Amino acid sequence: MNQAQLDKVRTQDGFIAALDQSGGSTPKALRLYGIPEDQYSGDVEMFDKVHEMRARIMMSPSFGGNRILGAILFEMTMDREVGGKPTAHYLWEEKQVVPFLKTDKGLAEEKDGVQLMKPFPDLDDLLDRGVEKGIFGTKMRSVVKLANADGIKANVDQQFEIGQQILAKGLVPILEPEVDINSPEKAEAEELLKANLLAGLDALGDDQKVMFKLTLPEQPGFYKECIDHPNIVRVVALSGGYTREDANARLAQNHGMVASFSRALTEGLTAQQSEQEFDKLLDESIQSIFDASRT
Repeated sequence: MNQAQLDKVRTQDGFIAALDQSGGSTPKALRLYGIPEDQYSGDVEMFDKVHEMRARIMMSPSFGGNRILGAILFEMTMDREVGGKPTAHYLWEEKQVVPFLKTDKGLAEEKDGVQLMKPFPDLDDLLDRGVEKGIFGTKMRSVVKLANADGIKANVDQQFEIGQQILAKGLVPILEPEVDINSPEKAEAEELLKANLLAGLDALGDDQKVMFKLTLPEQPGFYKECIDHPNIVRVVALSGGYTREDANARLAQNHGMVASFSRALTEGLTAQQSEQEFDKLLDESIQSIFDASRT
């Protein structure tokens, strides 16, 4: 583990940029960026287009370690280059931004009010490649839809179980059991989730450090016990479908939580903008998320 990267993520002001749209969400991300589906053919061209978008963001003068702690990458982004360097090396060496890797393979069918992660049997190989390529940590997402005690326990147990596999490789896992913002039982689900998360943290060894990525809670300051826990590096917030304005307003009410926004970060950016327009808008977006993350 890189101590300088750990210190940065743990102590500095800033937020984590989520640049990890996968195959399922990429067409929507490109559409919002002003590239409709008739402008590319097949997965290869689609991933080329989305890599151009991500590289443009990372190479923008607005994007740097003064306001951004880390960036979460999709596996294909890790395997490619930005600015003539492997992406993770570019982020850290050129931008002082800590590289994370999305490791999950998507969601299983809903059961007991939750969606667990699909199995990912090649995880060890992916983690080994990540270590080799300069990755600091990982991120994996599951979803909570209802306040079902059995489902939420199974969800958190799975996150911590795979988290142990990631810790064994010397990487810092971001556990992301997302609570659906449209859940009719959101506040109740968050109560159950927090109890399970704290139990999971208490079971870790003293030297085992993890991060959480959580939906912005209904009750301000709700995750303070998690934020203060000795086994936590940082608790970050997902935007979860809230607009950037709404997500920032909710984040500002949660002291110690910092953003890890995806769509809310890139909101309004398009392929058609000039470099000047693009950089100006990205700068404003980064500053607004940075300010909300400092409260």
